[in-house]
Amino acid sequence: MQNLMNDLMKLFQKDERIFADGKLLKNKLTELALKLDQPLIELLLSDSKAKEHFFIEKTAKKERVLVFDKDKLIAFVNNKEFLPDSFTSFKNKIGLMANGDYLKEKGDVVLAWAYKDCVLEGGQDKEDQKRDEIFYNETLSPDEIDRLFEPKVLTNFKKYDSEGEHRVTEFNPDDNLIIKGNNLLALHCLKTKYRGQIKLIYIDVPFNKDAEVFYNDKFKHSSWLTFMKNRLEIALELLEIGGAIFVHLDDTEFAYLKVLLDEVLGRANYRNHIILTTNKPFGFKATSDKLFKQAQHILFYCKDSSHFGGIKKLYRETDYDDSYNLVFDDIKKPEKQWTWRNIQDSVAVSLGFNSVQDAIKKLSKKVFKDEIARYALENTDRVFQTAAVSGGAYLKRKTTISFSMKHPNKIIRHPNDDMDYMFINGRRVIFYKERIITINGVSCPGELITDIWSDISFEGLSHEGGVNFAKSKKPEKLIKRIIDLTGVKQDEYIMDFFLGSGTTAAVAHKMGINYIGIEQINYEEEDSVSRLKHVISGDRSGISKEVPWTGGGSFIYAELMEWNEKYMTEIQKADISRKLLNIYEKMKTEAFFRYDIDLSKFEEKEFEKLSLKEQKQVLCECLDKNHLYVNLSEIDDATYKVSAEDKKLNREFYKTVV
Repeated sequence: MQNLMNDLMKLFQKDERIFADGKLLKNKLTELALKLDQPLIELLLSDSKAKEHFFIEKTAKKERVLVFDKDKLIAFVNNKEFLPDSFTSFKNKIGLMANGDYLKEKGDVVLAWAYKDCVLEGGQDKEDQKRDEIFYNETLSPDEIDRLFEPKVLTNFKKYDSEGEHRVTEFNPDDNLIIKGNNLLALHCLKTKYRGQIKLIYIDVPFNKDAEVFYNDKFKHSSWLTFMKNRLEIALELLEIGGAIFVHLDDTEFAYLKVLLDEVLGRANYRNHIILTTNKPFGFKATSDKLFKQAQHILFYCKDSSHFGGIKKLYRETDYDDSYNLVFDDIKKPEKQWTWRNIQDSVAVSLGFNSVQDAIKKLSKKVFKDEIARYALENTDRVFQTAAVSGGAYLKRKTTISFSMKHPNKIIRHPNDDMDYMFINGRRVIFYKERIITINGVSCPGELITDIWSDISFEGLSHEGGVNFAKSKKPEKLIKRIIDLTGVKQDEYIMDFFLGSGTTAAVAHKMGINYIGIEQINYEEEDSVSRLKHVISGDRSGISKEVPWTGGGSFIYAELMEWNEKYMTEIQKADISRKLLNIYEKMKTEAFFRYDIDLSKFEEKEFEKLSLKEQKQVLCECLDKNHLYVNLSEIDDATYKVSAEDKKLNREFYKTVV
C-alpha cells in the first residue's frame, strides 16, 4: 500500500491540475475521476501499478478491454490513511468528517463562507484548485438546513433623513430600505412582505474572474452558477408579474448564465442582451495576448412576457451626421425653382468665405466642422441627405415611387396616405429634422437606443456619489437608463441585492422611486449608507443635474441579527493562531456548534500544528450554519437578548409572519 501511495504521488505531480505548491488537491482529483477525465485516465494507464490497481479487465464483443474503476480511485485517495496529515487527523478526532470517507455531494447543499457567503447545491470542492484562494466550504445535507431560510430577526434599525440619524418608530408602505447581511438569507426574509411587489431588479453580480476586488470573485464555475441560481429563484418570487430583471456581468460566465436564466425565468421571457463598452483601448491593458476587453453585458428578462408592458423608446444624443451633406437654398420657392448645394459650400458662404478651402485655412478643420454641425442644427428643415427607396417602403408606396422614377431629373413631392415624400433623381429626400430629438428641453441630433450602449462613460467614477469605489462602481446614468427603459413609476419598487457602493439606491432616491438594497460587506465610509447620506444632503454628481436633484428624502437601515455569523467574521479576520484560540474560547460560551462535534477532543497543541488557513477552516466548520443569524421564531428566546424595541419593530415589519 505504501509503495503504491509513493508511486501515485510521483505520478500525480505530472498533472498541474491536481498538484499545486507541493500538495495533492484531493478534491480536484476526485472531480476529474467522476468526470472520467481522459488526460487523468491516460496518466494512470502510463503507470503499471496504477493500471493494475485501478482498472478492471473485462470482455466486450469477444475483446479484452480495460475499464476504469473510478470509485476505487476516489475511495483510495480520500481514505484517511492516504496522505495522512495533522489537519485530517484533527478533523477526524473532533468529528468533522464521516470516518474519513469521501462524501458524495450530489443532492447535498454546500455552504461556502468567504467574503460573500452563499448557499450552494452540489459540486463544490472543499479544497481550492489554487492555493491563493481564501475559501471555507462545508457540505451539508438538505435536512441540516431546515432553519436556514426562515425569516431572521432584524436589528440596529436607523432612519436617515435631511435632519440626520433617528430611531425608527414605525414603518410606512413606501419606506426605502437598506439591509446589511447575507443577501440570500435577506431575500428570504423579504419574501412574505414583498412577494410579487418588486417592479425592477438590477444586480451587478460577481464576475467570477481572477481580479483584485473587495469580495471573493473566484468561485469555481459550477459553484458560481449555483450561487446565482439560489438567488435568482427567490428573486423571481419577489418580482411582480409584469416586472423585469437586469443582470450585469462580463464574458467570464455570460454564456452559462444565459442558459441558467433561460431555465429559471424561461426562454420566452428573454428580452435582450445589452452590450456595454466600458474601457478605452489604451495603456497597459492593450498589450495583452488577447484582444482588448471593452465589453460588459446585461441580460434583460421579464417575469412573464404575457404581462410585461414592454419598454419605452429612448433616444441618445449623437454628434452631427455628415451624411446629411446637402442643403436646399430656399425650400419655399416653387418646385421647379428649387436648388441645393453641398453643406460645406453653404457654411463657407454663411461665414463670409469664398470657398471651403479658405474657411479651413483660416479656421482649421476642427472649427469648420463644428460650424457645419451648428449650421445643420439651425437649418434642420433645409439640410438633408438622399437615400434609395427599397424593401417595405418600396412595396408600400410603389405608385408614388414609380411616378418619381419616371421624372428622375425633377424634384417631386407626391402626397400619400400618411405622409409626403420628396424625391431627387429617383432618390428619397430625408431631412435632418428627422434626426433631431429634445433632451432636457434642448434640441440636438440623436438616435434610437439599441442593444449596444457605447455612450455611457465608465471612466472617472471614483468619486461619483461621494464614495471612492472606483474598481467596480457603475455609473448612475446606466441605472437611470434602465429605469427609464422599463418605465418604473415612483410608487413602485426597484431592488438591488448586490448593492455595493449603492448606485442603484442613489439613482432611485434621486428619481423618487422606492428601493430595497442588500449588501453584506462592510465598506466602512465607502458604503451605500454613506452614499445615500450624501444624496439626501443634495449630492450634485451623477444624474443630479439631469433629474434635477436638490436633496431630501429618507431611508431605513437594518441588519440581520448575527449569531454564529459574527464568529465567522472574526475567524476570517484573525491573522495569528493566538487570536483564533481566543475566538474559540468565546465560541464555547455562546456559539452553536454542530451536533456531531466532540469539543472534549479539541486539543490546543494539536490545533496549533495546523496552518493558519486550516485552523480557520476547522473553526468555521465547527459552527452550526443554521444559527448564523437569529431566527424570527426565536425572538423571545432570552439567549439572544433581543431588545424590547427590536421586538416591537420586527413584529411591525413582518406583521403576517410573527
